[in-house]
Amino acid sequence: MAAIVEAEHVTKLYRGRVEVPALNGVDLTVDQGEMVAIMGPSGCGKTTLLNCLSGLDRFDGGDVRVEGVSLAAMSDRERTDHRARRMGFVFQFYNLIPVLSAAENVELPLLVSGVAPKAARDRAVAALAMVGLDSRGGHAPEELSGGERQRVTIARALVNDPALVWADEPTGDLDSEKAAEVVELMRSLNRERGLTFVIVTHDISVGRSTDRIVRMLDGRVVDESIPEVSRARTHHAA
Repeated sequence: MAAIVEAEHVTKLYRGRVEVPALNGVDLTVDQGEMVAIMGPSGCGKTTLLNCLSGLDRFDGGDVRVEGVSLAAMSDRERTDHRARRMGFVFQFYNLIPVLSAAENVELPLLVSGVAPKAARDRAVAALAMVGLDSRGGHAPEELSGGERQRVTIARALVNDPALVWADEPTGDLDSEKAAEVVELMRSLNRERGLTFVIVTHDISVGRSTDRIVRMLDGRVVDESIPEVSRARTHHAA
């Protein structure tokens, strides 16, 4: 399987009165079509790593290649364009605009990038159908449950047909039942569409649903493991 993300010796410093190392020479490879969980205690560098791997944040040393292209070699504008065209993002707090309907929230990134309104709406409706919300497109966020709101954010992440999706604590604001539904949705999209997911999470049940758990401590990757569920799935497939 070809690598879609390759990080080599990535370092990140937060500079204030004292320099604080957030990432200490991280090496990580994610294969195309893989679903990976990044886990570890609060403050260990999980979200910082996701932000650096996705180009949301600059790193101070090393390099990250996404689809073979070096982020370090890109300008800020090139990184922004690459994210818009090839990546989707799902966050814990839905970041939905309350005065817009679900469909309008989903189509907004397309409109901003210059897609014609009719085409943007058609793609938004298709993305909502993909996450099981084809009948909820006209509803405002306040009219949706927490699980439905997160499904809208997933639809928004998918609307540009990304190569990979980054998710930062996507179930952190949901009860266990809704969290399980969202995880199963991501797993289904991964299996059926070959979407690559990189998920930062504290929730071990989320980690167990992925292909691989990457554990971090003090800005380093300290362990990688294959969850028992994934081992059983691989064995059954074989």
